[in-house]
Amino acid sequence: MKYIVQLSRILVGVLFIISGFVKLNDPLGFSYKLQEYFSADVLNITFLEPYALAISIFVVIFEVILGIFLLIGYKPKFTVWSLLGMIVFFTFLTFYSAYFDKVKDCGCFGDAIPLTPWESFTKDIILLVLILILFIGVKHIKPIFSKLGLTVAALLSFIACLWFGYHVLMHLPSIDFRAYAVGNNIMEGMIFPEDAPKPVQEFTWVFKVNGEEKEYVTNGSYPEVDGEYVGVETKIIDEGYDPPVKDFSIETMDEDFTDHYLNEDNLIMIIMYNLDKAEKEGVTKLKSFSDEALKKGYTVIGLTASGEDTKQQMKDQYKLNFDFFLCDEKALKTVVRASPGVLKLSKGTIVQKVHWNDLEDISLESLANASPNLNFDLKRQMDSIIVLDQKYRSAHIDNNDWGKQIAIDSSNLEFVESIFKIHGYPGKSLVGDETSDVAWYVVQHSNKIPEYLPMMKEAGERGELSFSKVAMMEDRYLMSQGKEQIYGTQGRSFYTDADTEMKIIWPIQDVENVNKRRKQAGFLNTVEENAKRLFGDDFEFKNLTIEEVERMQNN
Repeated sequence: MKYIVQLSRILVGVLFIISGFVKLNDPLGFSYKLQEYFSADVLNITFLEPYALAISIFVVIFEVILGIFLLIGYKPKFTVWSLLGMIVFFTFLTFYSAYFDKVKDCGCFGDAIPLTPWESFTKDIILLVLILILFIGVKHIKPIFSKLGLTVAALLSFIACLWFGYHVLMHLPSIDFRAYAVGNNIMEGMIFPEDAPKPVQEFTWVFKVNGEEKEYVTNGSYPEVDGEYVGVETKIIDEGYDPPVKDFSIETMDEDFTDHYLNEDNLIMIIMYNLDKAEKEGVTKLKSFSDEALKKGYTVIGLTASGEDTKQQMKDQYKLNFDFFLCDEKALKTVVRASPGVLKLSKGTIVQKVHWNDLEDISLESLANASPNLNFDLKRQMDSIIVLDQKYRSAHIDNNDWGKQIAIDSSNLEFVESIFKIHGYPGKSLVGDETSDVAWYVVQHSNKIPEYLPMMKEAGERGELSFSKVAMMEDRYLMSQGKEQIYGTQGRSFYTDADTEMKIIWPIQDVENVNKRRKQAGFLNTVEENAKRLFGDDFEFKNLTIEEVERMQNN
């Protein structure tokens, strides 16, 4: 019995230390898991959710300390009773989540060793047996130091755990076991390998046959049964390949920019999963940091799960000069254990990742496209202009709202024209890459294109404005003059006299070389692909003459 107790003592002590240390390395991550257990869908003790972090820190430190106490033989009766109480609670928790299929990953070893609830329940049963052996043979647990030595070791262990927990909370986990660790590529983490196992599901169909309900099991196909369909239940047999990066995106309400930004060479990503819960001191530090990054040529974006009004309020309150995009809250909590947290990426690969306390550790070298003279006051004004430019502009707005948009467009144009008189075109070197298109949008939505098109062309040639934008404006102007466009950017939808809707790409000059011109102008798609983007996948591009269009409009 003596040897069995000593073996159990070593196994339980080491396992508790490892399990506790992994979670102590990431107490925020464990608190998120506790919030999942506390939620209404699992244990329904939601009043504990606000205290999840405090509970997390207490539990993981207590877990490590009990493991150390057991190995050094400090207060064996207290230690064994505590171990028994903790393992009984954990065993209940993992059985509940496994049996009722509530939590997919128990969180026992954090992100280091993901275990299913059933795997964790099995582990807890084994530990329960080992701890019961310790309970029965507690008299065989002897101290390995003198009384003073035990006290010193216990006290130092407690202090070390407190310091380590505080350190990782004020910075980041010392060891990052997640898919977003430095050196990992986010895009590669989202890929499903061709030979990856596919999910396997079992479908149980219920039909009423000859007045009696019968079940038919398939792998998804609809059973050939001569009877009345009643219902179907699905069961996952094998979840198949699970990519390490899930639910990550960089989106607006209308468009997905994930691929675009993950292909940027020099991207700064600022993450706050919930803007209302972001640490105010950290947000305050973002202003100078992000401005410096923009001046040195980096693309800077924010990621959050908060709504549009909250995002705009945050930008206005802290005078931030970058835009926020949408991403799933759980994914953002996984990316970085800080709010705000900052990542530096190169083509989707994480180069650096820091807590807001360590912003100065992010290395920002001046890039070839650096703009040291950025006018941030003007940039903020221009960013507010583009928000107004899109406020009521929609395909489904009523006349009253369209009247409001016309008034906004007029006011925006007056403001932009005043900027033209002082600065010329406010391009990339003055307001940054993302904001350089704002004045273009305002003019594009006005009747002043003929007056300002030469300025736009000059800005495009100097690299102050994307030349693709210049091309679109020139095509729009040519179409308004009844002339052939150059780049094939403009389409038109109209009704003939016979009340037939016609969709066309406006006539293009030298159509044989239009795709070559589009590529030179910076467009990523062909005129045929652009036509389908405008009018749907069923639309077939055909180049018409001006005369053909006039005849169509008059028929």
